[in-house]
Amino acid sequence: MAQPGREREKPPAPKAETGVDRTEKQAFVDDLHGSLKSAGTIVIAHYAGLTVSDLTDLRAKLRKAGAALKVSKNRLTKRALEGTAFTGLGPMLKGPTAIAFSEDVVAPAKVAVAFAKDHEKFVIVGGSMGDRTLDAAGVKALASMPSLDELRSKLIGLIMAPATKVAGVLMAPAGGLARVIGAYANKPQA
Repeated sequence: MAQPGREREKPPAPKAETGVDRTEKQAFVDDLHGSLKSAGTIVIAHYAGLTVSDLTDLRAKLRKAGAALKVSKNRLTKRALEGTAFTGLGPMLKGPTAIAFSEDVVAPAKVAVAFAKDHEKFVIVGGSMGDRTLDAAGVKALASMPSLDELRSKLIGLIMAPATKVAGVLMAPAGGLARVIGAYANKPQA
């Protein structure tokens, strides 16, 4: 029982959860900075209204194409962009933004544009290819280009086509000679 004239001491209030501490934020910024420094392209999009499963699906598609997706506070993303070729993207980081990036120049744009066609709440804001800033139309134009793998397969096809034709030309006389010999062999002897 409390004595008269003395107030009861209140227990100290529990400390509020502060979320991510400063060292974790710095580690995140450093990791993202390292990833962005080696990236060839970045695509920035707003994702407000997408479900967690939609974002998981987008991450899986990007991973399959050799790209990645990061969602973070814009302030941390701006800090990660400092010292990279993508520093001009800071003004695009407003609202709930996600960034897709990859060393392959075309992959993040292709996947993001295809995903935006199926999900109207995923809105492409812009991006960057090296130090060149792109608007939404520029990202869509980049997505229409063939990917690095597609270019490689076309190049191999072009290289292989002459070799196949040469082999066909060289084999044609031998095949013709074999048919003539076969015709004489099957001809009844007179």
